[in-house]
Amino acid sequence: MSADNEYIHVRLATADDVPLILAFVKALADYEKLSDQVAADESRLRDTLFGKHAYAETLIAEFKGEPAGFALFFHSYSTFLARPGIYLEDLFVKPELRGRGIGKALLTRLAQLAVERGCGRLEWFVLNWNQPAIDFYRSLGAEPLDEWTFYRLTGEALQRLGRR
Repeated sequence: MSADNEYIHVRLATADDVPLILAFVKALADYEKLSDQVAADESRLRDTLFGKHAYAETLIAEFKGEPAGFALFFHSYSTFLARPGIYLEDLFVKPELRGRGIGKALLTRLAQLAVERGCGRLEWFVLNWNQPAIDFYRSLGAEPLDEWTFYRLTGEALQRLGRR
Protein backbone atom coordinates (compact mmCIF):
# COMPACT_ATOMS: atom_id res chain seq x y z
CA MET A 1 0.00 0.00 0.00
CA SER A 2 1.12 3.49 -0.85
CA ALA A 3 1.55 6.22 1.74
CA ASP A 4 -1.01 8.14 -0.36
CA ASN A 5 -3.79 5.87 0.99
CA GLU A 6 -4.05 7.94 4.16
CA TYR A 7 -5.10 10.89 1.97
CA ILE A 8 -7.87 8.99 0.12
CA HIS A 9 -11.49 9.14 1.25
CA VAL A 10 -14.34 7.41 -0.61
CA ARG A 11 -17.95 8.37 0.06
CA LEU A 12 -21.39 7.99 -1.47
CA ALA A 13 -22.36 11.00 -3.57
CA THR A 14 -25.23 13.31 -2.68
CA ALA A 15 -27.41 15.51 -4.88
CA ASP A 16 -24.99 18.37 -4.16
CA ASP A 17 -22.36 16.41 -6.12
CA VAL A 18 -24.29 16.47 -9.40
CA PRO A 19 -22.07 19.18 -11.03
CA LEU A 20 -18.97 17.19 -10.01
CA ILE A 21 -20.44 13.93 -11.32
CA LEU A 22 -21.20 15.60 -14.66
CA ALA A 23 -17.66 16.96 -14.82
CA PHE A 24 -16.27 13.47 -14.19
CA VAL A 25 -18.60 11.95 -16.84
CA LYS A 26 -17.37 14.50 -19.38
CA ALA A 27 -13.72 13.91 -18.44
CA LEU A 28 -14.20 10.15 -18.81
CA ALA A 29 -15.89 10.61 -22.19
CA ASP A 30 -13.00 12.81 -23.30
CA TYR A 31 -10.47 10.17 -22.21
CA GLU A 32 -12.42 7.46 -24.05
CA LYS A 33 -12.71 9.67 -27.17
CA LEU A 34 -16.52 9.60 -26.84
CA SER A 35 -17.28 13.23 -25.92
CA ASP A 36 -19.68 13.56 -28.84
CA GLN A 37 -21.92 10.93 -27.21
CA VAL A 38 -22.50 12.74 -23.90
CA ALA A 39 -26.11 13.95 -23.67
CA ALA A 40 -26.18 14.08 -19.86
CA ASP A 41 -26.85 17.35 -18.09
CA GLU A 42 -27.20 18.30 -14.43
CA SER A 43 -31.00 18.15 -14.48
CA ARG A 44 -31.14 14.66 -15.94
CA LEU A 45 -28.41 13.38 -13.60
CA ARG A 46 -30.16 14.87 -10.57
CA ASP A 47 -33.43 13.22 -11.58
CA THR A 48 -32.02 9.78 -12.43
CA LEU A 49 -29.49 9.55 -9.60
CA PHE A 50 -31.31 11.32 -6.76
CA GLY A 51 -34.95 11.65 -7.88
CA LYS A 52 -38.02 9.58 -7.12
CA HIS A 53 -36.49 6.57 -8.88
CA ALA A 54 -32.74 6.51 -8.34
CA TYR A 55 -31.40 4.25 -11.07
CA ALA A 56 -27.76 4.29 -10.04
CA GLU A 57 -25.42 5.30 -7.24
CA THR A 58 -22.12 7.10 -7.27
CA LEU A 59 -19.00 6.89 -5.15
CA ILE A 60 -16.76 9.95 -4.98
CA ALA A 61 -13.08 9.61 -4.17
CA GLU A 62 -11.29 12.54 -2.59
CA PHE A 63 -7.54 12.91 -2.37
CA LYS A 64 -6.29 15.34 0.26
CA GLY A 65 -9.84 16.68 0.52
CA GLU A 66 -10.23 17.41 -3.20
CA PRO A 67 -12.35 15.45 -5.73
CA ALA A 68 -10.15 12.87 -7.44
CA GLY A 69 -12.42 10.35 -9.14
CA PHE A 70 -15.73 8.56 -9.19
CA ALA A 71 -17.43 5.22 -9.70
CA LEU A 72 -21.02 5.08 -10.93
CA PHE A 73 -22.82 1.76 -10.46
CA PHE A 74 -26.19 0.04 -10.24
CA HIS A 75 -27.61 -3.33 -9.29
CA SER A 76 -27.99 -6.13 -11.79
CA TYR A 77 -29.36 -9.61 -11.19
CA SER A 78 -28.06 -13.11 -11.90
CA THR A 79 -30.69 -15.78 -12.44
CA PHE A 80 -27.97 -18.43 -12.29
CA LEU A 81 -26.92 -17.27 -8.81
CA ALA A 82 -30.39 -16.04 -7.78
CA ARG A 83 -28.56 -13.06 -6.30
CA PRO A 84 -28.10 -9.41 -7.14
CA GLY A 85 -24.87 -8.12 -8.59
CA ILE A 86 -23.29 -4.74 -9.05
CA TYR A 87 -22.56 -3.38 -12.50
CA LEU A 88 -19.89 -0.69 -12.64
CA GLU A 89 -20.88 1.73 -15.40
CA ASP A 90 -18.07 4.28 -14.99
CA LEU A 91 -14.77 4.43 -13.17
CA PHE A 92 -12.58 7.49 -13.58
CA VAL A 93 -9.62 9.00 -11.77
CA LYS A 94 -8.15 12.35 -12.77
CA PRO A 95 -5.10 11.64 -14.95
CA GLU A 96 -2.72 13.62 -12.74
CA LEU A 97 -3.74 11.53 -9.72
CA ARG A 98 -3.50 8.06 -11.24
CA GLY A 99 -1.11 5.59 -9.65
CA ARG A 100 -1.87 6.78 -6.10
CA GLY A 101 -4.37 4.06 -5.19
CA ILE A 102 -7.53 6.06 -5.87
CA GLY A 103 -8.97 3.65 -8.44
CA LYS A 104 -8.20 0.72 -6.15
CA ALA A 105 -9.89 2.53 -3.24
CA LEU A 106 -13.02 3.06 -5.36
CA LEU A 107 -13.13 -0.59 -6.46
CA THR A 108 -12.40 -1.78 -2.92
CA ARG A 109 -15.34 0.23 -1.57
CA LEU A 110 -17.54 -1.06 -4.39
CA ALA A 111 -16.53 -4.66 -3.57
CA GLN A 112 -17.32 -3.98 0.10
CA LEU A 113 -20.79 -2.73 -0.89
CA ALA A 114 -21.30 -5.84 -3.03
CA VAL A 115 -20.41 -8.09 -0.11
CA GLU A 116 -22.54 -6.05 2.36
CA ARG A 117 -25.53 -6.23 -0.01
CA GLY A 118 -25.23 -9.97 -0.64
CA CYS A 119 -24.20 -9.62 -4.27
CA GLY A 120 -22.76 -12.56 -6.16
CA ARG A 121 -20.66 -10.56 -8.62
CA LEU A 122 -19.18 -7.22 -9.59
CA GLU A 123 -18.95 -6.65 -13.35
CA TRP A 124 -17.96 -4.00 -15.87
CA PHE A 125 -16.75 -3.47 -19.41
CA VAL A 126 -13.47 -1.96 -20.56
CA LEU A 127 -12.53 -0.66 -23.98
CA ASN A 128 -10.21 -3.10 -25.78
CA TRP A 129 -7.58 -0.41 -26.40
CA ASN A 130 -7.40 0.71 -22.75
CA GLN A 131 -4.41 -1.44 -21.76
CA PRO A 132 -3.61 0.52 -18.56
CA ALA A 133 -7.13 -0.19 -17.27
CA ILE A 134 -6.97 -3.84 -18.36
CA ASP A 135 -3.65 -4.29 -16.55
CA PHE A 136 -5.06 -2.58 -13.45
CA TYR A 137 -8.19 -4.76 -13.37
CA ARG A 138 -6.17 -7.94 -13.84
CA SER A 139 -3.85 -6.90 -10.98
CA LEU A 140 -6.95 -6.94 -8.74
CA GLY A 141 -7.87 -10.46 -9.82
CA ALA A 142 -10.56 -9.56 -12.38
CA GLU A 143 -10.89 -11.89 -15.34
CA PRO A 144 -12.07 -11.00 -18.85
CA LEU A 145 -15.06 -12.88 -20.25
CA ASP A 146 -13.91 -13.16 -23.84
CA GLU A 147 -16.64 -15.58 -24.87
CA TRP A 148 -19.38 -12.93 -24.51
CA THR A 149 -20.37 -10.34 -27.12
CA PHE A 150 -21.89 -7.11 -25.89
CA TYR A 151 -25.03 -5.87 -27.69
CA ARG A 152 -26.79 -2.52 -27.46
CA LEU A 153 -30.01 -1.00 -28.78
CA THR A 154 -30.10 2.80 -28.88
CA GLY A 155 -31.60 5.65 -30.83
CA GLU A 156 -34.01 4.86 -33.63
CA ALA A 157 -33.53 1.08 -33.33
CA LEU A 158 -34.58 1.20 -29.67
CA GLN A 159 -37.52 3.49 -30.45
CA ARG A 160 -38.68 1.28 -33.33
CA LEU A 161 -38.57 -1.90 -31.26
CA GLY A 162 -40.20 -0.17 -28.29
CA ARG A 163 -43.14 0.96 -30.41
CA ARG A 164 -44.08 -2.57 -31.55
